[in-house]
Amino acid sequence: MGGYALADLSLLDNPVWNALTTAHRSLGQVHGLAARYQDDISPLAGLGEPSPAALADLAALVPAGRGIGLVSPAALDIPPGDWQVLRAREVDQMVCETLTPQPAIPLIRLTTDDVPDMVDLAKRTEPGPFLDGTIRMGAYYGLRSPDGRLMAMTGQRMRLPGLREVSAVCTDPDFRGRGLALALVSAVAAGIVAEGETPFLHVKTENEGAKRVYEKLGFRVRRAVHFIVLRRL
Repeated sequence: MGGYALADLSLLDNPVWNALTTAHRSLGQVHGLAARYQDDISPLAGLGEPSPAALADLAALVPAGRGIGLVSPAALDIPPGDWQVLRAREVDQMVCETLTPQPAIPLIRLTTDDVPDMVDLAKRTEPGPFLDGTIRMGAYYGLRSPDGRLMAMTGQRMRLPGLREVSAVCTDPDFRGRGLALALVSAVAAGIVAEGETPFLHVKTENEGAKRVYEKLGFRVRRAVHFIVLRRL
């Protein structure tokens, strides 16, 4: 599959904020310079700018004792008082400018009936936060074994104008080494391209194995973004 018209990739510098102020506005809350997804959909949040004022706006959206996953284009100086920093790290953002799809395999479109199995698989494999309502963010696909076990899944998470994130890439440990993740990411990315949009994803910086899989499909590292887990005091 050749190249296709690219969206404004600069939107990906601040993906959560730009998703929640455009295509995913109905799935979250925006208050001043802060935005977050609904509690049952995702813990992700973003800021319109890296400022104390934006962090104060975010504090108004998060009840005391609750956690949030803040995605930022730059490291943030978190002032004391409202927040406890639980962890902070960089993750690599990859974009697929020209998709090299793999042979198609018969996938199943996952529905709300599949959510218990999806949440269980995500808890055991830790691809990133996956909640009961995460399936509302986009289309999710999976593969089941002959005895009905959910072997692997992948789907769409954040959506911005012309851009859609591939996420929740995970395989049950009993079924690894079969190329299931490659096939699923290929299929999900191909579906995004077919709708005229550009696929992107996030991966831990040190996960070279996963990056090689994604590079085989045409994904390339665009930049690093900061992921900060905060607890509201």
